[in-house]
Amino acid sequence: MRKIDMTRGPIMGNILLFALPIVAGNILQYLYTTVDTLVIGNYCDYKALAAVGTSSQPVEVLLCIFLGIGTGVSILVSQHAGAGRKRYLTDACQTAVSLVYYFGIPVSVAGWFLAPFLLGVMKVPPEVRDNALLYTRLVLCGAVGNIGYNMNAGILRGVGDSRASLYFLAVSCVINILLDMIFVADMGMGVGGVALATGIAMFFSWIVSILYIRKKYPELKLPWLPGAVKGSELTKILGIGLPIGLNNSLFSFGHMAMQGLVNAQGAVIMAGWSVAGRVTGIANMAITGMSSAATTFSGQNYGAGNIRRLKDGQIRIPALSGLVTLGFGLIFLMIRIPILKFFTDEAPVLDFAERFVAVMLLCQWMYAVYNSISCIVNGTGRVRYTTVINLMMLWAVRIPAAYLIAAEFGGRYIMYSFPISFGFGMLSMIAYYLISPSWKRLMAKAQPKPSGKTVDSFSYIL
Repeated sequence: MRKIDMTRGPIMGNILLFALPIVAGNILQYLYTTVDTLVIGNYCDYKALAAVGTSSQPVEVLLCIFLGIGTGVSILVSQHAGAGRKRYLTDACQTAVSLVYYFGIPVSVAGWFLAPFLLGVMKVPPEVRDNALLYTRLVLCGAVGNIGYNMNAGILRGVGDSRASLYFLAVSCVINILLDMIFVADMGMGVGGVALATGIAMFFSWIVSILYIRKKYPELKLPWLPGAVKGSELTKILGIGLPIGLNNSLFSFGHMAMQGLVNAQGAVIMAGWSVAGRVTGIANMAITGMSSAATTFSGQNYGAGNIRRLKDGQIRIPALSGLVTLGFGLIFLMIRIPILKFFTDEAPVLDFAERFVAVMLLCQWMYAVYNSISCIVNGTGRVRYTTVINLMMLWAVRIPAAYLIAAEFGGRYIMYSFPISFGFGMLSMIAYYLISPSWKRLMAKAQPKPSGKTVDSFSYIL
């Protein structure tokens, strides 16, 4: 399978070729999480639907710090690949495998005992609590598979292979859908069946990803089991990934605070919030693909010392991401009502979900621009500023705005806190480009373009 070398060729062409398989993978991932929602919505009641929606937050809190470390692995691998450091590339991959086991198993154990506390923090209503606790605990039992898959996907993105994850997710999607129908529709296992299906599907994706890397990239020498950890690579991985992971974890705590505010409004708004997320997640797919491409582009070119090319992409990539996200948003804005009716026919739930979706689809382009710039900066290893801004965007802007809106206008309007925070994040990252001394020094190293250089065939997009 062809790898994409981000250090040469048309910038926007490579970005799109790299991002498209990730977007397709996101569609598959969306499909099987949507199947979860559809199965629960059709074979259970809206309280079960609310339980699955609210349970995603404590799962994120316990997993996202390690997914951030996986991002650190991806950035380091992309830098080694760009610089041609093969031995260090192998060391980084082997260290990443060890981290999967050393982190994944404790997370599963800790998650079982911490789940009641986290749900208590979120003020989950009594009628939803039992199902939410069951779902959270069962999903976290599969933490090793989740962390392992995402770590391997990060390795593949770092070497320029974004297509493989699409196939892994295809396997996971088929397994998840089949198990959903068996466990819930046939066996009547309810929320527990959905959680088991999700966990088993993730384990299969992890196993398939290991087999793929060992066959297609034998030079990486990816082991099945944990082994010796390379101290120098561990330090680099944690130096980049731990701030991102801690940031993600604190960000997820913020989501829990938001979810707590939502939960305080009752099961109807909880269900509406969950259903609306199914639609807004569609428009969000392009953001993930473009951001992953931006990270790999930045890491490979920074590792290769190709600052001229990095400078060329720092504006065009975020701008394209914003335009694509806005396009997705406008399309789904027009068809949001029939899509929402697939999930529920409860009128109060639909009323809230429709408003939520309209607000989000019209403002997510700002988050796309913010996230792409953050990923470009992170790809060079400069993660401190992005970490601070990400936390401020949630804790200093979105959450206070949401509580203020709820107090003044009622909980049915708290979604308006999102465009406020997205705008803050986007303007803060644009400001980093303009005023950061560190970034200015890096861009000053860019060599002038040689005369007669071929124009990027995708530059007309911007």
